[in-house]
Amino acid sequence: MEEMHRAALADVVLAYELRGTGDSVVLIHHGAGLDWFAPLCTEAALAGRFSLLRYHRAGYGRSSRLAGPLTFQQESNTFRALMRHLGIQRTHIVGHSASACICLQIALDVPEIVHSVAVLEPALMAVPSPPEVPRALELYRAGDRLAAIETFLHGTCGSRARAVLANALPDAFQQALADADTFFGQELPALRQWVFARAEAQRITQPVLAVVGEHSDDRFHQRQKLLLDWLPVVEPYVLSNAGHLLHLDNGRDMAQALADFFARHSIRRSGV
Repeated sequence: MEEMHRAALADVVLAYELRGTGDSVVLIHHGAGLDWFAPLCTEAALAGRFSLLRYHRAGYGRSSRLAGPLTFQQESNTFRALMRHLGIQRTHIVGHSASACICLQIALDVPEIVHSVAVLEPALMAVPSPPEVPRALELYRAGDRLAAIETFLHGTCGSRARAVLANALPDAFQQALADADTFFGQELPALRQWVFARAEAQRITQPVLAVVGEHSDDRFHQRQKLLLDWLPVVEPYVLSNAGHLLHLDNGRDMAQALADFFARHSIRRSGV
């Protein structure tokens, strides 16, 4: 990993990377994918046109450990504190899988900062997860972290997951192993306890880009349909030549779709 800055907040120290100028965009990783957004930040459609912020969430990577259980409301509080620390008053946010769910919660909890939301195949519990996810949890609880990560990736991202990750981020699998305790022990239980349905979605007034991969499992297409039905202001996008790994399968088109969405909902033009 490249050198990162550190933000000392009230109850946690976060590692972060900030690059570029323009409208602020915060890319929030999910537990098994610490640096999966890193290649996306180098795509021409985004690099140099936006101020791109990635940070390691508490309990992951180079950030400090979590004290007690993880909750999505806690993630909102940490996000708010980091934005204040960095002087970011308004931003677009992007999340993938479980972190897309975290982004939806942040939009609910911190509407004064969140300008728009891009959710890349959020793991909405209204549609059951593939059977490999509970199996991965069982393997983790039995002490087999390696099999747990392999089973999770195979079930959610497909049989090519490790090869795609190895090509894009050679250390991605080892990093997922290193973060397994937080991911399986805290994040997935928090996701299962998270409540989000039509009533919560109706309270999100920011524009939302709901992304699904062309070749993703039908569960993700079902979840996109729910968002299109539930959210007041939502735009669908189907990423061609991609499964659940999305931006790692087709980073160029994903970056362009995000850049176009941010341009349609420009912070600077809005006068906010």
